[in-house]
Amino acid sequence: MRIDKLLSHTGFGSRKDVKILLKSKAVEVNGETVRDPKFHVDEKTDEVAVSGEPVVYREFIYLMMNKPQGVISATEDRFDQTVIDLLTEDEQRFEPFPVGRLDKDTEGLLLITNDGKLAHELLSPKKHVDKTYYARIDSPVTEEDIQAFKQGVTLDDGYETKPAQLCILNSAEESEIELTITEGKFHQVKRMFESVNKRVVFLKRLSMGTLELDETLELGKYRELTEDELTKLKQRK
Repeated sequence: MRIDKLLSHTGFGSRKDVKILLKSKAVEVNGETVRDPKFHVDEKTDEVAVSGEPVVYREFIYLMMNKPQGVISATEDRFDQTVIDLLTEDEQRFEPFPVGRLDKDTEGLLLITNDGKLAHELLSPKKHVDKTYYARIDSPVTEEDIQAFKQGVTLDDGYETKPAQLCILNSAEESEIELTITEGKFHQVKRMFESVNKRVVFLKRLSMGTLELDETLELGKYRELTEDELTKLKQRK
């Protein structure tokens, strides 16, 4: 890895800022002063120091966010605020991205990382990673709906969903349910209920694989995954 990239990723500013730092002779690699921004280092074995202080390189970042409504699950957008806009510059420098998408009007658990391998494993249709949602529905949800979802329903485009687990928390004029699916089709939860002539009026993701939403996180807030959460998530792959 180039020394300017390593230093930029570890909080020493933009590539331009790092060039100035290098010219000031403040950077050492294995005890030798380095001034060339193109100088290559092994981030795992080389000892890098700035003004005598060791630099610890970090490759990946793993964040759990409680996504609010009105924010889109994307890295950038011309018109709307994205989940990446909610991060600090220190976190944005890792160039993270949301793992999967939550609709603009959907709240809840969103994993944000720059670990492409983990993201691919969690999103791969072959892995059947469970995703559980809490929803409010505009009419009574019945045992017939439970059985329909268990068998798989036909969406508006003719797609047959895989079996899903529907749990009724409260069946009323506005029902409350939890639904666990193993797919991630576009607007899937909403379209599944539309297939049984019902409408989702509120949707929140509670979990993805072994990762469960930290209910102490306020909407729009986030935190780093714990070692235990990350280990379990990777083992689930």
